[in-house]
Amino acid sequence: MNKKHFKHILLILLFIPAGIFAQGINWDTDGTSYTQLEGSQISRVILPSLQKTTIVTADLLTPKGQSQPLPISGYTFSEDAKKVLIFTNSKRVWRYETRGDYWVLDLASKQLKQLGKGLPEASLMFAKFSADGSKVAYVSKHNIYVEDLVTNKIKALTKDGTTKLINGTFDWVYEEEFDCRDGFRWSPDGKSIAYWQIDANTIRDYFMLNTTDSIYSQVIPVEYPKVGEKPSACKVGVVDVATAKTTWMKVPGESTNNYIPKMEWAANSSEIIIQQLPRKQNETKLMLCNVKTGEAKTFYSESDKAWVNVNNRAGESVGWDWLKNGKEFIWQSEKDGWNHLYIIGKDGKEKLLTAGDYDVISLLAFNEETNVIYFTASPENATQQYLYRTTLDGKGKAERVSPLNQAGTHSYNISPTGKFAQHRFTSSTVSPVSEMISLPDHKPFNDAESINAKIAKQKPKKQKVEFLKIKTEDNITVDAWMVKPYDFDSTKKYPIVFFVYTEPASATVKDTYFAGMNNLYIGDMAKDGYIYVSIDGRGTPSPKGREWRKAIYRKIGQINIRDQAMAAKELLKNKYIDPTRVAVHGWSGGGSTTLNLLFQYPEIYQTGIAVAAVANQLTYDNIYQERYMGIPQENREDFVKGSPITYAKNLKGNLLYIHGTGDDNVHYQNAEQLVNELIKYNKQFQFMAYPNRSHGIYEGEGTRAHLNTLFTNYLKQYCPPGGR
Repeated sequence: MNKKHFKHILLILLFIPAGIFAQGINWDTDGTSYTQLEGSQISRVILPSLQKTTIVTADLLTPKGQSQPLPISGYTFSEDAKKVLIFTNSKRVWRYETRGDYWVLDLASKQLKQLGKGLPEASLMFAKFSADGSKVAYVSKHNIYVEDLVTNKIKALTKDGTTKLINGTFDWVYEEEFDCRDGFRWSPDGKSIAYWQIDANTIRDYFMLNTTDSIYSQVIPVEYPKVGEKPSACKVGVVDVATAKTTWMKVPGESTNNYIPKMEWAANSSEIIIQQLPRKQNETKLMLCNVKTGEAKTFYSESDKAWVNVNNRAGESVGWDWLKNGKEFIWQSEKDGWNHLYIIGKDGKEKLLTAGDYDVISLLAFNEETNVIYFTASPENATQQYLYRTTLDGKGKAERVSPLNQAGTHSYNISPTGKFAQHRFTSSTVSPVSEMISLPDHKPFNDAESINAKIAKQKPKKQKVEFLKIKTEDNITVDAWMVKPYDFDSTKKYPIVFFVYTEPASATVKDTYFAGMNNLYIGDMAKDGYIYVSIDGRGTPSPKGREWRKAIYRKIGQINIRDQAMAAKELLKNKYIDPTRVAVHGWSGGGSTTLNLLFQYPEIYQTGIAVAAVANQLTYDNIYQERYMGIPQENREDFVKGSPITYAKNLKGNLLYIHGTGDDNVHYQNAEQLVNELIKYNKQFQFMAYPNRSHGIYEGEGTRAHLNTLFTNYLKQYCPPGGR
């Protein structure tokens, strides 16, 4: 890419649900305009005037012989902006809707035509234009195809794809734990395609049972490597579009004992760059591979006593941030104890860009000509997030760019030229708002439509969220939020309910509008008389340094559970909290935490509602569990010590356990193993299985209403609301 242009990264904030902000924008390559989807049309907005024109009308997206335009799930323009690739009829694959139909609209001829004719309906994935816009490549049924837009000829570049031999995309565990979905990359010259091949033939199937859709049960196999099982074999090839011949990269090491979570073209068409992790994920190796010979050379590596992070962009393993026409790139590392940005050369030399005792949360954009790099950070408050900038030469200091009067969580989508950005903001008192701004002055285009103007029009939030720092008897200070009842009277005693997650995948204590809200509860907890609290202990991915985040290594279910319990113990010293009405709830990892708290600290917690929990760590997938816990063949005792099922015999209080029988993430076997253990010790509890529902328990008519009613009624019955 031209060095005048920013490389930008769309930031995705954890625990902010999709769709809460205005419709996202897609920048045009010149950075002076953007496009956006508006119903069945695509509009272009010119900056800074904000003049809007419709460039793709509903009529243009209506196929011949049909009366309705294509429903658009996504779209991309060719590099010359003369064609539009439309994604429609999307279907879910695991967690994401990545499979569907693709159409190409030629803006000059107004011709609309469907791609992949002759292939199964809604089977195309990750369609992309070649650099010159003459071809489109896509995946169908685990094979890669290229379609010539002039001749309409479709050519199979791979033919060996099956449900177990996967070309151009990934198996369940790579998608779930490495955010790998799109598994192929066009070369810059459009003559070849680099792609992943996952061989899951050695991975045993986990069999789910669908007993609701027919009289006889249906077996649903999912290739799922349990913790302790070797990874699926992974390799990278480069296929020549003209000959359909693949050259495999000679990546060293056993393919079933290593992972390749990142691969991109190395800013040219002669080599690709690969990131390799060993099975323990405690070392990262970067390799350059010659696409003609397949020879691979390691030029950079780093290791950690716990684990190393994968440098994913925007939550998906796509993209590499090149400098100096491909001689250097930007990399993130915790090697000095903080998450910092470095410049790494192909010769292995490195330069630190963001020195200091603070974490970079996410790289957003950079510009070589202006010597600037933008990133998010929050050195003073780990619950918030702001835009910062420094220099690419490594001589500058971090400067905050986000307005000082807007305390909370900021995110940005920065234009390719770095002159403009979509700025989004939320806090515990401000519902999500957005504005268009110029950079580096951070000025809104229109004062009347600015975030400050929008905030002034918002009604005050009735629910008051207090952010706390709690110091435990272990001398650990944790962040927390608390919501008190509206009619709070310090002379009364109120029930307290804890919302928990507290594992490395996410943090819950964030200064956003959704802090303090419970979407499982019917009604208003504060109005009904509950104190609602969430706490982030050690091991959560908060910007508090490496030691904070990695203290949990080999101690999930132990150190994080103690931090929660000891912080709760401190809160219970407040006389306005009723120690006989203490409840806790969580989902997935939070469900595991709920069980562990109820079982390990029954003297503190009387009531728990756990959803889709990992009751036995030995049942979960290898990538996640081995990253944070090690390999069970070497330290099985840590998995046992951290599993709720180990402590089920200690249950004294009230437990409601909930799980979907069609959960392909945290398998339903966790529920049955836990139930067996509770039965063994004659522990009485309540149990709700949702037939054929996945990890999110949302499929089927009435499901969420039923779940919310169940949750609310149980909480009110066993942890009654109101001051006494």
